[in-house]
Amino acid sequence: MNADPPILSLAGVRYQWSGRTSFALNVPDFQLAQAESVLLLGESGSGKSTLLSLICGTITADEGAVKVAGTDIAALSAGKRDRFRAEHIGLIFQQFNLLPYASVFDNILLPLRFAPLRRGRVSSPFDTARTLCLDLGLPENALSAQAGTLSVGQQQRVAAARALIGAPPLIVADEPTSALDASTQATFLKLLFAQANAARSTLLMVSHDERLGVYFDRVVQMSDVTQTAQAAQ
Repeated sequence: MNADPPILSLAGVRYQWSGRTSFALNVPDFQLAQAESVLLLGESGSGKSTLLSLICGTITADEGAVKVAGTDIAALSAGKRDRFRAEHIGLIFQQFNLLPYASVFDNILLPLRFAPLRRGRVSSPFDTARTLCLDLGLPENALSAQAGTLSVGQQQRVAAARALIGAPPLIVADEPTSALDASTQATFLKLLFAQANAARSTLLMVSHDERLGVYFDRVVQMSDVTQTAQAAQ
């Protein structure tokens, strides 16, 4: 049994969508252990994006506690939530959200500008970014390239390197493989897992693709985590 406290814990969480008075998202209890990999499956409209927003602190729960690395992020001010997210959560977006005209190197290092703790774990930014690129299957000359000139698969790997640099305790990936074919998906996931395991980072990936489940320690259905229930009239 893992004696370490969970990296992520949601308890008694409720969120009411603005303008949708008849529906609310409820999360009675959801936890992720240190270095665990979890695939969260759910169809479009099941509340996946809302759940990720609660975990990342871009929205706050109406009730309950959302704890990342032991800190209740809902209790922080907006500015402190932004700083906490930069330090403790590495994000891989579905559309990657790279700066297209910036170099790959600058894109990868971007989180370190806002996260002194993560920056302190990186003794040599250039060497660390280079190693991440090589380990994620990018060519050595990629660091100087503009991110917007790369292929979709290469941009995805840059986004992963950006999330992983500085070893944040939690990596959150939102449908990062949706634009890739099966072979490229498999290659990317193996590389991502190798890097996350090396840093002992917890990985939460959200998807609608059940076939990805073979790569993860645990597969969870949104219906088992949340309750999208009709609110009291």
